[in-house]
This record gives sequence, C-alpha cells and structure tokens, in this order.
Amino acid sequence: MTKYLISFPSEAMVLTDEEFPIVVAESHAVIEEAKAAGVYVFGGGIDENVDPVLVSAEGSVSTEIYPGTEIKGGFTVLELPNRKAAEEWASKIAASCRCSQELREFMFDPQS
Repeated sequence: MTKYLISFPSEAMVLTDEEFPIVVAESHAVIEEAKAAGVYVFGGGIDENVDPVLVSAEGSVSTEIYPGTEIKGGFTVLELPNRKAAEEWASKIAASCRCSQELREFMFDPQS
C-alpha cells in the first residue's frame, strides 16, 4: 500500500460564514469514512498563526525558510492500494471542502 498526501492551500477554500460549519461537518464525515475504511493515516491543518523556522544540523534556528516552500492549508494522508483509489478519495475530500485537492504520492520507504 502507498501513502498519499491530499492537500489544498488555505486560499483555495473560499466560504461564507454560513457555509463554514456545513463544510466542517461534511469534511469530518469524509475523514470518519476513511477511518472506518482503515485507510486514514493522519490529517490536519497548518497553523498559519505560527511562523515556520529553519533548523540546521547544528541546532541553529532561523526565520528564513527555503524559498518557495511556504505551506498553508489542510492536508490528509491516506494509505491506499493504488492511485485510482487516491483520486477517488481526493474527489470526496474536494467535494466536502468545496475546493480542488492536490494529490501527491510518497516514495516507498521500507522503514516507514
């Protein structure tokens, strides 16, 4: 089985105040469905109120991160048998979040 990252940047989710609780409920329902199916690994949202830092091998901490690597929004990691299944789950998440989802595949690591 392969792990897939399904994600969206926060700017993609444009909702009214009335839509927000509905989207939260529908999104949670899809996550519960993934848990019940035994494919859920982890998910959440990046706390955009906490600035990222870059930590070196020596332990120094810098507020300058790698260019072009700012990560925002929400993500879900699922473990699935193939890319078609990942696309189907990404579609369910997209429908519940009201925005398209990016789909990425983790490389296989026999130690993980």
